[in-house]
Amino acid sequence: MSASSGAILEQVKAALGSVIRGKPEALELVLVGVLSSGHVLLEDVPGVGKTTLAKALGRVFSVSVTRVQFTPDLLPTDILGSQVLRPAEGTFHFHPGPVFTNILLADEINRASPRTQSALLEAMSEGQVTVDGTTHKLPAPFFVIATQNPVDSQGTYPLPEAQLDRFLLRLAIGYPPEEDELGILFSQQRAHPLDAVGAVATSAELLALQAGVRAIEVKEPVARYLLRLVAATRKHPDLELGASPRGALGFFRAAQARAFLCGRAYVTPEDLQALSEPVLAHRLVLTPQSRYGGTTTRDVVAGIVAGVDVPT
Repeated sequence: MSASSGAILEQVKAALGSVIRGKPEALELVLVGVLSSGHVLLEDVPGVGKTTLAKALGRVFSVSVTRVQFTPDLLPTDILGSQVLRPAEGTFHFHPGPVFTNILLADEINRASPRTQSALLEAMSEGQVTVDGTTHKLPAPFFVIATQNPVDSQGTYPLPEAQLDRFLLRLAIGYPPEEDELGILFSQQRAHPLDAVGAVATSAELLALQAGVRAIEVKEPVARYLLRLVAATRKHPDLELGASPRGALGFFRAAQARAFLCGRAYVTPEDLQALSEPVLAHRLVLTPQSRYGGTTTRDVVAGIVAGVDVPT
């Protein structure tokens, strides 16, 4: 990593830390997602700062942020856009939807119907959308930061497995420690800290950082360790569905981004161990017996990490 890249990342961390206090691990994971061009799913109870974090990211990287509040009556065209008639010309014109942005904040994504949630599949995997047979490219960089309330909350729908697999990371912010929460109270006494957050990097610099991540070296023994972890999810007795090849590729990219954030030019097994739960757990589907027995996918991933031999 160059000195300028390191300086930019330190400023980004400081700016985000001034808005979301006491959660450095969550902020690091979100940055891993951004730097690896991945989508991030923030799953937590209301009011812990999920939406604020997404807005702060848009400000520090000086990119466009569009927020869509997902509701049960939201339609796919409300996200993607639609053909609009121009009466004077007698022709139809494509009116882009809110997905044509750099950061799409999908707020409370699991309150919309599965049909509407699925409207994002092409955008998240290919960076484009197809409306009425015409394909439209999305701007670069493009990534989705979605928030969702716990799945047992009233009025929520479970996300389809195909969509969950397109999220690189799933994480929770959680409640802040008491001292940090006290700081939150006083920091917002006169103004919101988000108002003081300014641009740290341009969109071009963000693209350069993402290119730097892809240059991080991954030795073959480390890559094979990654594949052993992924393969273990596909034959685990508690799982109906293991991690996909898309999940393995996302795991690879996320490990590169974590090494980049740590100032290293290479990936270590520790990077994979640290990212295994946020990258893999949401992609796995438990058997009914395991689910009713109280097992969670996080438990399964932890057991796999503990049981797979680590390269030396």
